[in-house]
Amino acid sequence: MTALRVLIGCERSGIVRRAFAARGHDAWSCDLAPAEDGSNRHMVCDVREALGLGWDLAIICHPPCTRLANSGARWLSAPPRNPPDEVTAAERAAWPALDDAARLRIMWRLLEEGAALFSACWTAPVPRIAIENPVMHKHAKARIREFSHFAQSVQPWQFGTDPAGPDNVKKRTCLWLRGLLKLSSTGTLDGRTARDEIHRAPPGPGRKVFRSRFFPGLAAAMAQQWGDHALEEIRSAA
Repeated sequence: MTALRVLIGCERSGIVRRAFAARGHDAWSCDLAPAEDGSNRHMVCDVREALGLGWDLAIICHPPCTRLANSGARWLSAPPRNPPDEVTAAERAAWPALDDAARLRIMWRLLEEGAALFSACWTAPVPRIAIENPVMHKHAKARIREFSHFAQSVQPWQFGTDPAGPDNVKKRTCLWLRGLLKLSSTGTLDGRTARDEIHRAPPGPGRKVFRSRFFPGLAAAMAQQWGDHALEEIRSAA
């Protein structure tokens, strides 16, 4: 076997898909939005619809994480003034007139939905799974099936070589791994010149997509290290 069937879930940019394809793998991405690069190796669907299609490796790079992350825990006791992106159209229209109790019910429902999505990815019928997500709060952990703590956290700059390049950025990335080894850094940067552009992104319609965008150096390391590990494992078992 020389090529893996790889699913890159919740990805529209194609950065991770292309990294695996460059190493000869049968790589596909999926997202609710079309692929930014117009690739015909992209499925427009909920990632849960694609998880059972017979993959050797699945990487869920950008799952909706706001409701699970520590940074979002505060909204479970004091709801935001503006409606979250995930609410329905009817809820968005009604939001200004809702009292705090009604808004909190919606926020807790969104947490349940986020935990259900993470659980479906984490327990999917795929032998090797990686999920990228921020550190979770206690309410999220309690709702995820077969929960375990993240295996490692990395920074994009650890996989970069150019101080002016796209990888020289600060963004702690936590990785939940099943059937995969921890990544080893491949870059030459030390983090001292890493930019803080992710956290400083201004509000606006493109902020969410910008903040979830992946990094080519990290994607290349995933393709090389996880791809090679999976191939060796499959060959050894043959």
